[in-house]
Amino acid sequence: MNVSRSVYYEYKYHVPSDREIRRVLLSDLVADIHERSRGTYGMLRIRATLRIEHDMIVNGKLIRSIMGELKIHGLPGPKRKKKNQVNVATEEDLVQRNFTADRPDALWLTDITEHPTREGKVYCCVVLDLFTRKVVGWAIDRRCETALVNDALAMANGSRRASTSTIIHSDHGSQFTSWGFTENVRNYGLMGSMGTIGDCYDNAPMESFWGSMQIELLNRQKWRTKIELSIAMADYIVHFYNQERRHSSIDYLTPTEFQDLQLTQTQT
Repeated sequence: MNVSRSVYYEYKYHVPSDREIRRVLLSDLVADIHERSRGTYGMLRIRATLRIEHDMIVNGKLIRSIMGELKIHGLPGPKRKKKNQVNVATEEDLVQRNFTADRPDALWLTDITEHPTREGKVYCCVVLDLFTRKVVGWAIDRRCETALVNDALAMANGSRRASTSTIIHSDHGSQFTSWGFTENVRNYGLMGSMGTIGDCYDNAPMESFWGSMQIELLNRQKWRTKIELSIAMADYIVHFYNQERRHSSIDYLTPTEFQDLQLTQTQT
């Protein structure tokens, strides 16, 4: 094999160092975490998962090196484009871009997205609890009508402890300005709020959610049927985003983990 005697014996009798053994073990863990994340996690979320699930503090450069060897990577963030925003004042804006909450169900955000299939578009409406970053209500339909947003709001109201101080914040889409939606907001005892017209920053966390869903699910393949895409959207929301996906704004816990932690602290 044209190798020297010293190289042969080094290979034959080499004893792996602790550092080499640790790297092998880390490689297996990194590969498993990346696979469980459906191929979406980058270095930061993998490092957070190692810390939370395995009590391991690992240097980010080492994780990047291992990911390079395994030829895996996280999905890139959305490209940010600078746009001239239409900043029209709205009297009903109770949030004023102050996206903070000190308890669950203090502030809900809602919006609609659409995505094409070969059969046509599928529409999805989500209600997001800002404090826990958990999707508390959602609805999927082939039509973008008031019924879509009302179904999502009904799910949120039925599964959460909303109060008269709970704010539901949206944009000025016709579905949210409709009589049916505003009447349901009043019937549920919620406080309606809307951002300024044509300004995506007035519902920034909601736009961030759609950006993640776009990258981690919608743009990863071409969708054939509306049923196929609807099932994938529901699976992403219920089984991945709420239960598995680690969120940077809540110390890389999943929304469900963070919600359970807050509940435990409240009870004690």
